[in-house]
Amino acid sequence: MNIGDVSRLSGLPAKTIRYYEDIGLVQPQRSANGYRAFRDSDLHKLAFLGRARALGFSIEDCRGLLALYEDESRESASVKRIAEDHLHRIDEKIAQLQSMRATLAHLVSCCAGDDRPDCPILEDLGAGEDHCCKG
Repeated sequence: MNIGDVSRLSGLPAKTIRYYEDIGLVQPQRSANGYRAFRDSDLHKLAFLGRARALGFSIEDCRGLLALYEDESRESASVKRIAEDHLHRIDEKIAQLQSMRATLAHLVSCCAGDDRPDCPILEDLGAGEDHCCKG
């Protein structure tokens, strides 16, 4: 299969596929004229990588998961550890987003949103601390 075929079948852009090749995640064969020749196993790896990336795993996590996927003597504990670490990072991001949301919701509630030029949102952004409706 050529890169267009693999792109269509895997759902990944050709640019992403070339990047994955550049960093060694996939290694398609090359024909005599230098064109990439993808095998079914390459397509499967790309689909695996696409799913892992959709779940937010980093490139290095994907590298580790792919190595474990291909290792028939793997221990599931190694896979679980990678997934648990990623889950912890997701939980941290959720907590940060919830904090950001609470702060922004408070600022929005403080702003009159009328024709006056004063704005607690801009004051807060400029001062770095909450200046409106404390409490």
